[in-house]
Amino acid sequence: MMEKKPKRRTRERILELSLKLFNDFGEPNVTTTVIADEMNISPGNLYYHFSNKDEIVNSIFADFEKEMDGLLSLPAKRLSINVEDAWLFLHLIFELIWKYRFIYRDLTDLLSRNRIIETHFKRILGDSHKVALALTGGMRAAGELEASDAQIKSLATNMVLVATYWLNFEYVQEPRKPVDSAAMGRGVYQMMSMVAPYLKGDARRLFEKLAAQYNT
Repeated sequence: MMEKKPKRRTRERILELSLKLFNDFGEPNVTTTVIADEMNISPGNLYYHFSNKDEIVNSIFADFEKEMDGLLSLPAKRLSINVEDAWLFLHLIFELIWKYRFIYRDLTDLLSRNRIIETHFKRILGDSHKVALALTGGMRAAGELEASDAQIKSLATNMVLVATYWLNFEYVQEPRKPVDSAAMGRGVYQMMSMVAPYLKGDARRLFEKLAAQYNT
């Protein structure tokens, strides 16, 4: 006989639903009243767990930060990195960005009024730049990439820039059409395309093979 899964706590359900609503409609457009109505609970029940919407946003952001920190710690454990490693890692990053896409889509608004997100996201950007340096530097150490220190630094900055604002770029092209998850694959391709001119030999050929799926 199969064991029944434990019922999720109301707090967890609030966070799960809020993330979905923020992703679907934008955080500024979702109120605590909307969240309570969607959950079919009273506003008082919601306020028992979260005194305001900022507490919900901050709890979701804390989950995002924990997951992002876990991903950003991976490249530091390797001395050399090949093109396939970099491609896979970037896919994992973009999958996480998609999971918490409202943070990136509504970033300017969130930063302007939420001190916690302002300071913590700035730290994440700094760590992301270090990881981008590790990725490009790791490929150079593996003999797959030929670039100067200045070029490596510029590549790292551009990679972080594209990752941070890719969703907004996709959105402004067709504001009346929802951005779908396929946009994230295009973001990975765009980031690797910046690296491609510096790749050598087999590494360049592998890039072209991996990139083919985005050009069909």
